[in-house]
Amino acid sequence: MKKFRFYIITMLLIMATTNFLPKVVLAEEKSKELKNINVSALTAIALDADTGVVLYEKNAHKIVPMASTTKIATALVALKYGDMDKKVQISNNSTNVSGSKVGYRKNEEISIRELLYGLMFKSGNDAAIAIAEGVAGSVDGFMELMNEYAMQIGLMDTNFQTPHGLDKEEHFSSAYDLAILTAKAKKDNVFSEIVSSKEISKEKMNFTRDYNNINKLLWQIPEANGVKTGYTGNAGKCLVSSVAYDNKDIIIVVLNCNERWSETKKIYEYVCKNYEYKKIISSEDIVSEFQVKEGNKKAEAYLKEDMILPIKKDSKWDVDISINNNIKAPLEKDEIIGKVTVKGEGGIIYQCPLYNKEKVKSLPKYRIWLDNIFN
Repeated sequence: MKKFRFYIITMLLIMATTNFLPKVVLAEEKSKELKNINVSALTAIALDADTGVVLYEKNAHKIVPMASTTKIATALVALKYGDMDKKVQISNNSTNVSGSKVGYRKNEEISIRELLYGLMFKSGNDAAIAIAEGVAGSVDGFMELMNEYAMQIGLMDTNFQTPHGLDKEEHFSSAYDLAILTAKAKKDNVFSEIVSSKEISKEKMNFTRDYNNINKLLWQIPEANGVKTGYTGNAGKCLVSSVAYDNKDIIIVVLNCNERWSETKKIYEYVCKNYEYKKIISSEDIVSEFQVKEGNKKAEAYLKEDMILPIKKDSKWDVDISINNNIKAPLEKDEIIGKVTVKGEGGIIYQCPLYNKEKVKSLPKYRIWLDNIFN
């Protein structure tokens, strides 16, 4: 199973990156200085949520059980495929599940929106089963959705067997995959609202009960805005966090970490001390321009968004512009025509595609013929 998923996803990534897939981050190439703090976790990572730039890592690609941090994926798949206002009847499967529970009663009807609060606030395994049955009709059907979604967003070291994360042999992930998953989830406004809240009253949301968030980090670090705790016998204590820094979110993952609260804070302080955000290129800049073959004008290369990156303080870095010089007209607006690579002392920091700013039409055939003669 692991080998099959690895081969499939590897082929997909190879095909995607040959077409300048946006926001390609080479996490393996980093400065040795990034390893200068001691974190007592089996595996850990910190990365910038917007760009995926890795700021710290320890065994980040090691495949391990991940306990209830699984519920980040459960919530995201529910938000993608589910109807938030749909009422789900609580089944025997939900009430009889082991581990942490909200305490829903059999035949009680709960909206998927409320179940998401039970899932992320109380780490309710009963909420996870109810969501799976409410969205996909069965737990097995929901597992198919979760694994398909994992492949779609490029999680190479992840496989789901449950929606709640209780230990199973083929239920695993990595710190890196969980960080990428969380960065994706944080782009969803409903998800962000849920995981950043400390408590919610039933009157405010028209829920059946009040909910209090068990994520202590929301109280321990003022800048924290999520995300999920986890614990099982095999996985140990786990924590996936999102903490704001300079108007950006830093995703921090610690797995099998007895001191998960203090170690997460240690990583966050390390990032704040050693990194600063810099605007490398503005979306208003014309990065490069060149004459398109058989085109009526030059192409202008630009970025769709400002390139703002976390750069290690007092480090050297440079920008490399690469343009596809074999492009022929016609050339459509926002067609990919090259890429930008930012390099630091430890190698590649970040890559992203360059787009064509305005449409370039083909010259009339007689002009192309004349140009060929004179050239």
